[in-house]
Amino acid sequence: MTPDNIEKVGAAPDRPWWLAAVVIALGALWLYGSTQLAQTAAYAKIGPGLYLAICGFGLIGLGVLLAIQIARGERFEAQDAEDAMAGAPAHWPALLTAVAAAAVPMYTMQRLGFVVSAALMFALTTRAFGSRRLLLDTAIGAAIGAVAWYGFSLLGVELGASFKVPKPLQLLPFGI
Repeated sequence: MTPDNIEKVGAAPDRPWWLAAVVIALGALWLYGSTQLAQTAAYAKIGPGLYLAICGFGLIGLGVLLAIQIARGERFEAQDAEDAMAGAPAHWPALLTAVAAAAVPMYTMQRLGFVVSAALMFALTTRAFGSRRLLLDTAIGAAIGAVAWYGFSLLGVELGASFKVPKPLQLLPFGI
């Protein structure tokens, strides 16, 4: 035996069992949350609780698969195709821009409508990933939002107005 392959007696291999446990626990939490919502709805036959249940079962399944990989001793290392640096610090401006993109609908959906919120969210998300073409990204986001809004309206699902006229413009005499 060479010194390179001698393991310490009694040393446990580095296996992140906690990671599999966390994924399974999150799945169980989603399943519990699904019991608090309707599994079916009168108009669509599918309720919001069904989607949470599917996600919960999926997370539990992924957690079990992860536990199997950990038990086999598979190493979790970056692949050669990945260009991420393991010790690199977080890029805080990009992270905060992505968080802002996720928060945009909460604050703009009622005031500006679905399409404008989708355009802003898409533009901020692409900015977080490094794009510098703000007008093009906003136009693409508006197009995707308009198609989604129209598609859901054909299904009878209301996502709100495609564009809401801000209150000051509603008071103008020419009746926008």
